[in-house]
Amino acid sequence: MEKIKMPTPLVEMDGDEMTRIIWQQIKDELLIPFVELNTEYYDLGLPNRDKTQDQVTVDAANANKKYGVSVKCATITPNGQRMEEYQLHKMWKSPNGTIRAILDGTVFRTPIQIDSIKPVVKNWKKPITIARHAFGDIYKATEYRVPGKGKAELLFTGENGESFRETIYDFEGPGVLQGSFNKDDSIISFAHACFQYALHLRQDLWFSAKDTISKQYDHTFKDIFQQIYDECYKEQFEAAGISYFYTLIDDAVARVIRSEGGFIWACKNYDGDVMSDMLSTAFGSLAMMTSVLVSPDGNYEYEAAHGTVTRHYYRYLKGEKTSTNPVATIFAWSGALRKRGELDGSQPLMDFADKLEQATFQTLNDGIMTGDLCGLCEGITPKKATTEEFIHEIRLRLEKLMAQ
Repeated sequence: MEKIKMPTPLVEMDGDEMTRIIWQQIKDELLIPFVELNTEYYDLGLPNRDKTQDQVTVDAANANKKYGVSVKCATITPNGQRMEEYQLHKMWKSPNGTIRAILDGTVFRTPIQIDSIKPVVKNWKKPITIARHAFGDIYKATEYRVPGKGKAELLFTGENGESFRETIYDFEGPGVLQGSFNKDDSIISFAHACFQYALHLRQDLWFSAKDTISKQYDHTFKDIFQQIYDECYKEQFEAAGISYFYTLIDDAVARVIRSEGGFIWACKNYDGDVMSDMLSTAFGSLAMMTSVLVSPDGNYEYEAAHGTVTRHYYRYLKGEKTSTNPVATIFAWSGALRKRGELDGSQPLMDFADKLEQATFQTLNDGIMTGDLCGLCEGITPKKATTEEFIHEIRLRLEKLMAQ
């Protein structure tokens, strides 16, 4: 069988721990036998980020802007424990946050559903897509560990001199400070992306924040969304028979639980991070959720929505077999390859991406799955497979589909 050609590379961002192991297994078993894989490779594993002082992350994001499509493995965002474990020079910021800031896009995350796994929330009939703002907030915040008594102030100095100063808190002892920010142009891009995606899917759009408490920060999001909706999208939404509304995030959580699904829920950066994990788990598993970052200028970054599966990695290092779910990582590759095919006009590459996902669904629907899914199944008797066995079963079905 002649391999499918890729005239234009996509950007490949390798990652950490168990997902890094699975990344290579997916390439070896499911991609390289069928595609002349053409990627510009960047090692975003924590040791290399530390070695390059995180310049590799910036380079990878800029390569994404050059080529238009990237696929990213899960990566570690270091904390104090990781500083010691990896003997880091610095507690580097989230690589996802760095990439999202450079691309200034919106992350859309949607659960991957199969018939044998029903959502924990019984009235959810359709997937709920999280639209997550991908700039600023705590991911680019400045932090300070207050050593003792003193005054903390918020100071803004305009081009013509100081224009705002206000006391945050008079510390009577040690504490902690955090200063976060956002920009109108990024919020505007976020709003346009959400409204356009809702029109594309013909689904209602919700936006939630906490403007009653954050009367400037969150209220700015609310006002910009409403203005853009009224000026640019209201008539299109009405013609499509869909709606947009804003509500407080605590009210949105209650509404989501009572809903049937089938809508887009737009959230600020941190809210989207937390709620996407909640939704993916309630729909089945953290490893069963697609994630794509879409930038205003038409660049795409595909990744799994979950982390590096540290617990399984430590078992792997001991020589133990793991049953780690690779589905979200497989769908990151299929999404990136499909988009590369769309941009290059390569129907064979798009068809391959479709067949890769079809083979994955066939394997799951045949009851062959990883341990995280086995206990969730209804109506079938699943067969628990190791990661390698599961990927091999997908390979067998993919070979049949490619031969047709």
